[in-house]
Parts: sequence; structure tokens; C-alpha cells
Amino acid sequence: MKKFFQDIKKDVKFKSAGPGKKLTDESSSKPPVSKASAPPKPRHVPTEGAQMAAAAALSRVDQQPKLRPPSSQQAIRNQVKRELLAEAAAVVDLKQDGSSEAQPSGSKVPVKEDPASLSVSGVYFTCPLTGATLAKGEREAHIKEAILMKFAEDPVEASIMMVHTFNKDREKVKAATEVIAKYIDNICKNPTEEKYRKIRLQNKIFQERVSCLEGTQEFLQSIGFENQRLPVPGQEDCEDVLVLSEEAVSRLQALQESRDRLLGAEPLKARLHRQSQVYKPSPQASRFELPPDFYSLTAEELKREQQLRSDAVERNAMLRTKAMRERDEQREMRKYNYTLLRIRLPDGNLLQGTFFARERVSALYEFVRDSLLNGWQPFLLIAPGSQRLTDESLAFNECGLVPAALLTLSWDAAVQADIEAAGAQNADVLKPELMRSIQTLS
Repeated sequence: MKKFFQDIKKDVKFKSAGPGKKLTDESSSKPPVSKASAPPKPRHVPTEGAQMAAAAALSRVDQQPKLRPPSSQQAIRNQVKRELLAEAAAVVDLKQDGSSEAQPSGSKVPVKEDPASLSVSGVYFTCPLTGATLAKGEREAHIKEAILMKFAEDPVEASIMMVHTFNKDREKVKAATEVIAKYIDNICKNPTEEKYRKIRLQNKIFQERVSCLEGTQEFLQSIGFENQRLPVPGQEDCEDVLVLSEEAVSRLQALQESRDRLLGAEPLKARLHRQSQVYKPSPQASRFELPPDFYSLTAEELKREQQLRSDAVERNAMLRTKAMRERDEQREMRKYNYTLLRIRLPDGNLLQGTFFARERVSALYEFVRDSLLNGWQPFLLIAPGSQRLTDESLAFNECGLVPAALLTLSWDAAVQADIEAAGAQNADVLKPELMRSIQTLS
């Protein structure tokens, strides 16, 4: 098998030398005839998975009865050679044409850089504190600023947000909050014991688990701890200590409530903006052009992957097993962080919204229900391939609905029949505020 692919590589090298270049044997040590000759273009060799698949295919051919005319080894050799030669030519074209678009292999949705041609301008979020609409790259800085501004209004709540939002390691946050909760528990159980009201800043546990996290000291100060420098018993030196004030000790119930809020808090996250949009009926309904924001890879990484990825194995399906294809499909799905979904309504209009790729189907049903004029009316969403989305616990990437998809809304037949029989059918499907902003899909 190894020799089989070595022969292919050798043949490809000779054929890809290009016109006007002298073909030489690899074993020859003679220098090139012309110094101006460009070095051979690098190309991609079959991956280890492709070689394993090829070996499996050849093994199956060898095991077939001789009376059945199998695909000959030479035919497979020729097929692989054609694929590799085509790939080498494609790589050369990409390197010569810097305007090629960045698009992951297997994706049916090209990435466009012209904003006017995009199905949506980007991914946007809503700040839960200010209500501001934020671009993808603005959300973290904006939320931090909003939390710091909240200190003037509620320092305890603001410091709790700091602890849970500014520190990304959830295990460290859990450890820190548990230590702080222990401090408060000791004070509440022993309010007259002075030792429980003091926290030495040089204490090893305090330094390793609490003070190293953002927002922890702000929280302690907001519940009544004050910085003091006190003498060390038996020594002439002094040390920095956090001491709970007398006023705070008199409000043990408030301390307990602050403790519970700290333990039960979650990171503050910007909400994904659905960017609801309604379009008139259009033959372009299934055509999507997405911005780079929808991909987990950056635009540069997408371009580089397009240039370097080998499509030979993808096109040569006879050398790939079903398990290999499924693994590749799952790998493609993981490249997308978001998905753009359109729902074709019974009146032909299109409802569009943006979702996380790993959100549940239930989020889509809720989005559609909130947009309908009669949100109580039962309906079913049908995905491409007549797939009925009845399991609302599945994620969009598990249903193959990323990075974009066109779905169809179908009314419950029995309920719709009753509505029509009663003469209560409304010509409009969506709420008036959505219909006022209806657009034409370009």
C-alpha cells in the first residue's frame, strides 16, 4: 500500500511540473537546466485517513469473487491520480488568484465580504444592563463598563457580577465563593467572636483562592469589611487585615442574604440579538450569504484553510466509509457558532432570525410563536428533506440546520380546519409591527 501511494506521488509530481519544464528522475543529482526555473509547487498528499480508506477499498476488491468484474486496482490508481492532479492545479490557481473567497470545504454558504450582498450584516448582542445593541467584538468591554457603573447604584450586586463575569475559570470562582461563604457563616454563627470578623490578607488560603480573583475584595468591602493595619500578636510588626465593621455585624440578616446572592449568581452575558426580519415571497429564499461572524474560524483562517485543504478525499467517495463521512460532517458542524434560519409561512412570507448553533429547537419554536399574530395556534416546523422538528430538545447543529437553513411552517390540520369553518381566518400571519418592516429579498 505504501508503495502504491509512493507511485502515485511520483506520477503526480511529473505531471504537475508544467509546460516548459524538464522532467527529471528524483534520483538524479543534476541541477536544474535553468536557474530561472521556479521551484516545484507544494501540494497536499492524501491524509492518513484517506490511505486507510484506500487500503480498505483495495481489500474489498481483492476479496470479491473473480466472476464479478471488480473495480481494478489500476482504475483506482488512475482515479486517485486524477483527483490529486486536479487538487494540485486548484492550489496553484488559489495562490495565483488572491481574490478567492474564503469558504470551508463542504459548506453550502459562501462567505462574502461585500456587506450589500450578505443575508445579515453580522452577529449582534443586547446588553442586559443597558439594553444597548452591540457588535460581536464590543460586548465584553461594554458589559465590564456597565458593571463598574453599577457600583454607584448597588455595590454588592456589582461586585457579585464582577466575581462571576470577570473571572473565566468557573472552578476558581466556585472555590473563592465557598471560602467567602465560610467567612460569613462563621460570623453569623459567632457574632461576638472577634477572630471571625478578621481576615488576614497574608493568609495563604485567602491569597490562593480569594484575593487572586477580580471582584472578591470589592465584595468583601461592599458587605462591611474595612482595610486596617493591625499589630501582630507577639511581634513589633503590623499586618494588613480586613475587619468587619460593627455596623455590618448588627445586620447579620443582610450578610446572609449577600452570601446567598454570591453563591447563586451566574456570569452576566449579553443576549444574542435575533435580528428579526420579514421578507416577501422570493425564489431566493434558500440562498444564504453569511458574514465571517458566523464562523468559529477567523476570516484569515478560513482563507488559509481553503487554500490548504485537500478535496481529493471528499470527492472520491468510493474510498471513504460511512463512518468517515459522518465524522467529517460533525467536524464541519463544529466550525459554526451561529446559524441563520428562515421560516416560510403559509402566506409565502419569510421570517428570519439568528440563533446560536447549539441552541435547542425549542428556541426556534418560541421565536416563531412570539412573532405570530395568533401565537396560540399550534404549528409544526419542517426542515429541509421533509424532516419534522418534533424533538425540541435537539440542538440546531444536531439537526443539520447550521450555518443556515430554510424551514416551512405548517398549521395543525385539525385546528386550522376549525378556524376556517368558523370563518375566523385572518389573512395576516405575523404581527403588524413585523409586517411594517417587510423587505424584498435581494
